[in-house]
Amino acid sequence: MDMEENTASASRGSPSAQMQLRTENPATMAEVARLLAGRTRDIRLTGELRRLFRERSWPRTAKIIRAWMTWVAFLDVLTLSLNAILLPKAIVMAMLAPACILPPAALATAFIWRKPRAYWLQKISIIAGLLLILLSVALVGVSAGGEFYERHLNIMLFVAITAIIIFAIPLAWTVTVAAIALGLYLVFQLLNPNLEPGNAVAATLFFASGIVATVVARRTMTILAQKTFLLELRDRSRVAELADANARLERLARTDPLTGIANRRWMMETLHHLWNGGMNCRGCAMLMCDVDEFKKLNDHLGHAEGDRCLVKVAGIIQSSVNGERDHVARYGGEEFLVVLPGADEQEAIATAERIRKSVEAASLPNPASRVGPYVTLSIGVAIQPPDKASISPEQLQNEADAALYLAKQAGRNCVLLHQPDAAGT
Repeated sequence: MDMEENTASASRGSPSAQMQLRTENPATMAEVARLLAGRTRDIRLTGELRRLFRERSWPRTAKIIRAWMTWVAFLDVLTLSLNAILLPKAIVMAMLAPACILPPAALATAFIWRKPRAYWLQKISIIAGLLLILLSVALVGVSAGGEFYERHLNIMLFVAITAIIIFAIPLAWTVTVAAIALGLYLVFQLLNPNLEPGNAVAATLFFASGIVATVVARRTMTILAQKTFLLELRDRSRVAELADANARLERLARTDPLTGIANRRWMMETLHHLWNGGMNCRGCAMLMCDVDEFKKLNDHLGHAEGDRCLVKVAGIIQSSVNGERDHVARYGGEEFLVVLPGADEQEAIATAERIRKSVEAASLPNPASRVGPYVTLSIGVAIQPPDKASISPEQLQNEADAALYLAKQAGRNCVLLHQPDAAGT
């Protein structure tokens, strides 16, 4: 049976319960959908859903139980103190012993519900605690006698009804509490010298109808709370699915579908972010890499082989740079742009040479190339020194592109650094 919730809003729960909800699996969500598709009154939580609901509802349930028990103990002591002032001493002394049962029972129950404990211990504590509280209230009236006899039996039923209404505990526990209250009432009424047995039974049946209605209402409240909990699970799952879908779309929008590295759009956004953040003040280098004779590779080996070549080259470039600092993107066709924030001329040239040699060493076939039988790269390098006047990322990129053009003219499969005073740049 579920640790029932007091109100529908209680399903918001604690942070730890919210963390638990992230453990939802397809089977759990399928069960959520099945329960929500049926009638509300047929909702029954089992397995993982019951565990999640218990964890979600326990903090609020425990807080209510602790507060109720504490106040009942306080009011019992306060009432006994007032009776000591207002009532004859003989009656007060008769009330004293049974009245002293209630505070320890209530406070002990509140103590047990301070933190989650074994299910059986929670069950025993709440049922035993309420039994002693109800018995104490009843015995106070029985011991005092006279007008106090039936009055305190009615008070006992009132206490039981309030507990049934506000305690979000399993239905079996609630029924047990109701049975205890009605049983005590019937026994003490049958022992009441001022009441006929028939009247005692009739009075018990009268109060039983009210308590049964209260139990049914409590069960309805629980079912509605469980439905709210299921709706929240469903909404949480849908939000998570939507967030995942948006994240996938965002990745697709910024990723080259062939090579899996960043695309031109993402690189341009990154460049503007770096420049707006003042990255150019610490220097930056750009490498424009181009696969030599790529058109001949496509014409001779086919576009499928050309695609495989681009994928491998992209992987080689990515593995040749500092993944935590540097940025690599497919700029278009067979061109790749590498950005090295904070790199100086020496580091940029060394990185470019490492990329070029790694691609050449991979021995990817390009039999129609005039450079050699394998795929090679030409790389243009442009530097933005930290001690020079800053230029825009577009200008730095144009310089790298100009250096690449010169590398192509120089015979390909080489690295050239852009020189500001070079002709044609």
